[in-house]
Amino acid sequence: MTAAADAPDSSRNILLRIATWNIHDAKGSDGRRDLARVAQVIGQLHAPLVGLQEVSCGPGDACDVAELASSNGYRWHAVPTFQRRHTDLTHGNALLTTLPVDEIRIHDLSVPGREPRGALEARVRWGSQRLRVVVTHLGLRAGERRRQVERLLGVITDDDVAATILLGDINEWWLWGRPLRWLHRRFGASPALRTFPARAPLFALDRIWVHPPRALAGVERVAAGGSPHASDHLPLVATVRVPDPGD
Repeated sequence: MTAAADAPDSSRNILLRIATWNIHDAKGSDGRRDLARVAQVIGQLHAPLVGLQEVSCGPGDACDVAELASSNGYRWHAVPTFQRRHTDLTHGNALLTTLPVDEIRIHDLSVPGREPRGALEARVRWGSQRLRVVVTHLGLRAGERRRQVERLLGVITDDDVAATILLGDINEWWLWGRPLRWLHRRFGASPALRTFPARAPLFALDRIWVHPPRALAGVERVAAGGSPHASDHLPLVATVRVPDPGD
């Protein structure tokens, strides 16, 4: 399923695929944990930038995100949000990328009394252009999400990047809720494609925003290649028009 933007095509622009996916700790809709199945789906996305949520991400290279990256030729960066009991592994958000990364910033979005949350902000280079990519996973309660979106909007600045991409599991069930209205006001409309639950999607919990909005060429929900079985969410892929790196 694809929702296309209205921006006109241009020979001076090239298309970049950017994906987001809540992998649910590699536990599929069949209840089975299978990291190789997740890695296979990621490889089929053909995206130089992939944001992941609910992924094991530390310490060192002996963790899920490192294996997912190495299986598909990516480098990886991660932001842990909480540590699992009786283990050194942490759970959080990650970015897989084949593009050069200039800078990583970590933003704490935790709300007292709720599960810790965070956002990973990366400045990446696409030829001569710089992009900002923000990967996040918001909370389950409405008041929690409102505070987290306010915090996000306060730290995502407008500066010398060609485009800002905000992606992740937003967990917003209400299409007219304040968090979505605030995000649309800042970044422009985000196509609401149903991604959860994976086998019979009812809710558009996963989103990709691009600013400026005209840079968004389209968004598609990936429901083929084993993705409905690999996690309880479906992957979402955006196609972004980026000015020609040769310019």
